[in-house]
Amino acid sequence: MKNKTTPDEIFKLGLGFMASKTLLSAIELGLFTELAKGPRDGDALRVYMGLHPRSNADFLDALVALGMLDRKAGKYKNTPATNAFLDKNKPSYMGGILEMCNARLFGYWNSLTEGLKTGQPQNEAKQGGNIFEVLYSDPEKLKGFLAAMTGLSTGAGMAIAAKFPWKKYKSFVDVGGAQGGVAVQLALKHKKLTGGNFDLPAVGPIFEEYVRSFKLENRLKFIPGDFFKDPLPAADVIIMGHILHDWNLEEKKALIAKVHGALPKGGAFIIHEAMIDDDRRKNAFGLLMSLNMLIETTGGFDYSGADCQKWLKQAGFKKSKVVPLTGPDSMVIAIK
Repeated sequence: MKNKTTPDEIFKLGLGFMASKTLLSAIELGLFTELAKGPRDGDALRVYMGLHPRSNADFLDALVALGMLDRKAGKYKNTPATNAFLDKNKPSYMGGILEMCNARLFGYWNSLTEGLKTGQPQNEAKQGGNIFEVLYSDPEKLKGFLAAMTGLSTGAGMAIAAKFPWKKYKSFVDVGGAQGGVAVQLALKHKKLTGGNFDLPAVGPIFEEYVRSFKLENRLKFIPGDFFKDPLPAADVIIMGHILHDWNLEEKKALIAKVHGALPKGGAFIIHEAMIDDDRRKNAFGLLMSLNMLIETTGGFDYSGADCQKWLKQAGFKKSKVVPLTGPDSMVIAIK
């Protein structure tokens, strides 16, 4: 009997960086945004992207083989998914997180082994900086980072808008809401809902520009502040998305307690992340995101729904539940 064990999956995973960088370069070169205008032949795309003739055909056909482009009669076009989510001119654009991966994380992850051995960040902190200080002190880097957070959170925002019982509530505050990806999705879906984004002052103009592009400035407001130092704004619902995983356990618990103190009785707390499954076997993205917190922060880590529910109970929330969102993301809903 022949041995059916093959190295296929090992090669696929071990060489996965090749496919990843091919996609990231295509986004950097604006390929999907250009093809959103209509199909183009290879020569036209080569000129548009400024590519060398030696690389052009292999680059484009690799994207076809990877399922990121279609090709018919010698012309290339977007797939339905790349057309919807990688065209910078569409409000559904989710490439911001991939732009940040290309510009920052791809290189920093090359030092993962060092991070695994030292437990120390492998990003700007290695030169004595702090990730948030570096990003928030440079307007262009900050705008790119906030757009990345929109790319990471827009799908979750749509699912939260659909799966949470918003008819019971009138207002929300997204704590650390970045560019406003989640807040915008909630306001688009629920016309009577008003909301705020509580974030550091430098975020304000970027949030307001994004909100104006959806004509939601009358219902979504920016509230400047520091969620560790300042009181949280009052609202029926407080949201934290991709926030708790940035911090160590003591800081996580302090933020949860602060939210409990700020909510009215019956108020809701929504936490959404790429929650690790309780058995730590299935949600590879959540586990990889936790390794990314090793790369990016001094103490941050991702966690399971059960972990989160335990911390919520310790803080005084009377009940909570875990609700799957999209892809690897879930939300925990807790009621005071």
